[in-house]
Amino acid sequence: MVIMNQAEEIIFANGIQFRMIDDPVVVEVLALREAINWCRDHAFTEVRFEGDAKVVIDKILLADARDNQMGAILQEFIQCFACNPGFSVRFVGRHNNRVAHLVARKALSLYPSMSRVFDYQTWLNSRM
Repeated sequence: MVIMNQAEEIIFANGIQFRMIDDPVVVEVLALREAINWCRDHAFTEVRFEGDAKVVIDKILLADARDNQMGAILQEFIQCFACNPGFSVRFVGRHNNRVAHLVARKALSLYPSMSRVFDYQTWLNSRM
């Protein structure tokens, strides 16, 4: 999860390990949930969320929560975006999302030894 301001400066980055989940779509949904909660907890009112899991973004944009694995979380997203007019979501292909791709690649290289103490912010700043 990478939070950037309008000037595209990183203001927060965090790697989250979801144990025992091997479906990348489910991981994408859980990561988006973490990002939404972080932004709400920090009183952000205008946020554009971006993700590279097209199926997830399409379900949110179409308000389609029909999914056996993640329907309840998709419904949370749909309600969140309806109640927060400053929140939006869009699909960004991995090849166009350099920062998220760098974080994902680093996270994969650390798995399964990834620790919550890894400082993604410092690591990302060294790559920018």
